[in-house]
Amino acid sequence: MNTPKRYTITTALPYTNGPIHIGHLAGVYVPADIYARYLRLTGNDVALIGGSDEHGVPITIKAKKEGVTPQDIVDKYHAIIKKSFEDFGISYDNYSRTTANIHHETASEFFKTLYDKGEFIEEVTEQLYDEEANQFLADRFVIGTCPKCGNEESYGDQCENCGTSHNATDLINPKSALTGNTPTLKETKHWFLPLDKHEAFLKEWILKGHKKDWKPNVYGQVKSWIDDGLRPRAVTRDLDWGIPVPVEGGEGKVLYVWFDAPIGYISSTKEWAQREGKDWEPYWKDKDTKLVHFIGKDNIVFHCIIFPAMLKAEGSYILPDNVPANEFLNLEGNKLSTSKNWAVWLHEYLEEFPGQQDVLRYVLNASAPETKDNDFTWKDFQARNNNELVAIFGNFINRVVVLTNKYYEGVVPQPAEFSEVDDETLATVKAYPDVIASSIERYRFREAGQELMNLARLGNKYLADAEPWKEIKVDEERTKTIMFVALQIASALATLSEPFLPFTSKKLKGILLYTENSWNDISTKDILIPANHQIGKAELLFSKIEDEAIQKQLDKLEASKKANEAANKKIEPQKDTITFDDFIKLDIRVGTILEAEKMPKAKKLLVLKVDTGIDVRTIVSGIAESFTPEEVVGKKVTVLVNLAPRALRGVDSEGMILMTETAEGKLVFVNPDDSNVANGLHVS
Repeated sequence: MNTPKRYTITTALPYTNGPIHIGHLAGVYVPADIYARYLRLTGNDVALIGGSDEHGVPITIKAKKEGVTPQDIVDKYHAIIKKSFEDFGISYDNYSRTTANIHHETASEFFKTLYDKGEFIEEVTEQLYDEEANQFLADRFVIGTCPKCGNEESYGDQCENCGTSHNATDLINPKSALTGNTPTLKETKHWFLPLDKHEAFLKEWILKGHKKDWKPNVYGQVKSWIDDGLRPRAVTRDLDWGIPVPVEGGEGKVLYVWFDAPIGYISSTKEWAQREGKDWEPYWKDKDTKLVHFIGKDNIVFHCIIFPAMLKAEGSYILPDNVPANEFLNLEGNKLSTSKNWAVWLHEYLEEFPGQQDVLRYVLNASAPETKDNDFTWKDFQARNNNELVAIFGNFINRVVVLTNKYYEGVVPQPAEFSEVDDETLATVKAYPDVIASSIERYRFREAGQELMNLARLGNKYLADAEPWKEIKVDEERTKTIMFVALQIASALATLSEPFLPFTSKKLKGILLYTENSWNDISTKDILIPANHQIGKAELLFSKIEDEAIQKQLDKLEASKKANEAANKKIEPQKDTITFDDFIKLDIRVGTILEAEKMPKAKKLLVLKVDTGIDVRTIVSGIAESFTPEEVVGKKVTVLVNLAPRALRGVDSEGMILMTETAEGKLVFVNPDDSNVANGLHVS
């Protein structure tokens, strides 16, 4: 393996206006952790750097809605996010936050360096202003129609429908997110980074350089931006939440979050180095260091054009070697949405599936949106756990450990002569580190994870073909060799699974009572776990996930869906005015349901017998999805009795039961106030 010895790996800084969900994990944090763990295992010097982005406008919007301060919001969610990452096994060397003093100092110094070098241009421009709120509207404070795709709910900085970045003043029919008012234009002074000045450098570095090894989605988006022509971009904003602009004339202004946030990678590295007694500069300024940014596709432009332009303008920093951005992960066929609670939240998963971090890591990696948007479904989650982790990986390890304990009291047997199959199997095991490494180093983590599972498949096939449970009865020496080979495969799995399944790897090493192997040992050593070594007792690495657990998750999503529908349900406008004479034509009476049954071959219909006080009549009602026949018998109801009969599936319906819906969309009866009211009385 011919790679640099020092790596700085960064992960997109999550906004602290909500917890982490599976879309974040699949797109950024799981692949970054696999990469970092693999590099450490292969002897490299790695700094996996992250932190919380605490200066975004969504944070101030959430604070306004909840009637608290932005600091209250970021303190709450930073704690949740940081603990979730720790519990999930994301192996950060440092996880910081952009409200930390070291970040304010670092970002301010970075700005001043560029300011002193004359790298900014100062302009007075017209910005959108909300007269009622008495403030300029930062990008996320504006919603309007995207000038490119026509999406009517585009933000002022980016359209989440088509992914286009733009300025708030580009929006068609902009509205203030604070008051709903149409904003005015008002002059204000700001500093801009002239990206057009760096266009030639970016073309040389990306388009003519070696960056064609970047993922096609990344290279294509960057090329499109450069081909379209780069324009100056503001680095300051009129806000009171953020890092104050540290130069004269910057009063009442803060650093724009897109400028401030990526500097958070540098400040987090500084924080780590100070704590560990290290020098941070080689991780950002040594040309032999490999800098890799893990992000989602909505951050490609910032990490491939804007941040490199900032680093180049500063002059002393290395540039990213690669930016392996993923596409988006959907959930059960729909786009993940924080605001609509259409998500699987990491902290909730960890509570509801205790000890099963690796199951989610495995499934998210297996369905990672590496080249196109992909879909997470709970049924697939269950299937991959039960059919792969349990039935393949877990089954192999369990059989090996159980048989070793049964035949040899847990002592690794001394092998006899190796057969051709044994030699081929051991040679195949030796090839796996390079096979998996090749996939990881090309950022094909999904492929790498499947190669790991193929090693477990190899172990299962070897045992199934060798049948030691039969061989023990006829050839004890051959059985020792079989079990010795199987244990070598198990030991290889213990090490090679660590980047993908760190908790499982640790548990398996504990079962084998052996932790001596490095990644490179698997391909170079003939013996991975020696004869006469004592292993431990069998423990299940994975447990089957039952239908009940999956249904619970699907029910949660269905509840979110109904809550969103209820929240978005509009009250219907008033119908045309009628006269009193029109109204008194309606004969509405109290009745009691005497009998009820399902209409054959009809999903929604119940056939009711209703005592109206003047007669007993048949009424067909579309309430079968909300009530069983047994639930409605004996119910007092309000009935429109003089509605013309209508045939429904061959049954004459002689009236209408009056119903309404709750905010959640549940049907309820329009009941008389007093259940003792006699049948037949008019409702007026």
